[in-house]
Amino acid sequence: EHLTEFGGGSVQAGGSLRLSCAARGWGYSTNCMGWFRQAPGRERERVATEYRGVGPAYYSDSVQGRFTISRDNAKNTVFLQMNGLTPEDTAMYYCAAHPSCGRRPSDFDFWGQGTQVTVSS
Repeated sequence: EHLTEFGGGSVQAGGSLRLSCAARGWGYSTNCMGWFRQAPGRERERVATEYRGVGPAYYSDSVQGRFTISRDNAKNTVFLQMNGLTPEDTAMYYCAAHPSCGRRPSDFDFWGQGTQVTVSS
């Protein structure tokens, strides 16, 4: 039972990346899935979360309008399409899952290993 992330990398400002996170061996634990990020010297912050495609997804103010979270329930996989990337988006991005959607990292019990996103100016 674990989360596996794919899709990080390096891109120039204005570019796009798509992250994916596959959950294996999970059931209700992945009702809520989403993405957090952590830049060096900064706290881990919630970027986007969604609850099985039900209701509106959450986006932080800093990514609203640029990032889109989506989900394939059949494959228990969540995606994060990131457009209009800026150097401020540079961070380690973590997939997270929990039976319910909380706001803080401590509200999520299950985490991926992280994938690095680096945006150069």
